[in-house]
Amino acid sequence: MEMSFLKDQHRGRLTRDGIRIHEPQDFEGMRKAGRVAAEILDAIGEHVFPGQTTAAIDAEIERMVKEAGAVSATIGYRGYQHASCISVNHVVCHGIPGPKVLKEGDILNIDVTVIVDGWYGDTSRMYVAGKPSRKAERLIRVTHDALFKGIEAVRPGNTFGDIGHAIQSFVEAHRMSVVRDFCGHGLGRVFHAPPNVLHYGRPGTGPVLEEGMFFTIEPMVNLGRPETKVLADDWTAVTRDKSLSAQFEHSIGVTADGCEIFTLSPAGKFYPSWD
Repeated sequence: MEMSFLKDQHRGRLTRDGIRIHEPQDFEGMRKAGRVAAEILDAIGEHVFPGQTTAAIDAEIERMVKEAGAVSATIGYRGYQHASCISVNHVVCHGIPGPKVLKEGDILNIDVTVIVDGWYGDTSRMYVAGKPSRKAERLIRVTHDALFKGIEAVRPGNTFGDIGHAIQSFVEAHRMSVVRDFCGHGLGRVFHAPPNVLHYGRPGTGPVLEEGMFFTIEPMVNLGRPETKVLADDWTAVTRDKSLSAQFEHSIGVTADGCEIFTLSPAGKFYPSWD
């Protein structure tokens, strides 16, 4: 079993940039893992409401991961002890679930990564406790649309700089900023691998996209300036100016003529509803 896993882990070739080119049969493994992660985020929405704690949300996610027969990729990762990252308001990413009580209008990103048959499904999306402010609603919409601007740039022959430029130019046209301190990443049978997927950049720069590349695109967008700082817990990243931040994330595979999104919401709930 272990020997087989090691062999599978190293299937496909590496580009000169160290990016793994996966084989056609590997797409099915990513579909299964991505679907489980997406289904968990579909189901968790009903647990987000004013008065709820982020610890209670995380406990429900841990239960769902086990119920799905999957493994949490984050529990035990570099000492982390939770099945999700939950980032509220001005927390940019890697927010640690705990006793924090959600208030009316709080916005939060929930990030979940599961392992299914050795493949990693990684996705995050925004939620709202109650109804958002108008500025928060606008931030969420721009961040969501920026992700899909980046995804539209994914096709063989384009570059990672094309993805970053599509995101950056869209966000800055709406007078918001793209976080530079964190980025997307390669994945597959490992959690994090080359390349670093920057959410800003110049067209035509960076490695060239090839069929079989798997990676995340996960722009973090701030209402204010892009600078962040990491708190004393060595995980929680916040905006330096305390402005609101939002993030959406999909896991992507490059196909012959575009890309496949592995973490699409089966229930069509990727974008939050506050009706």
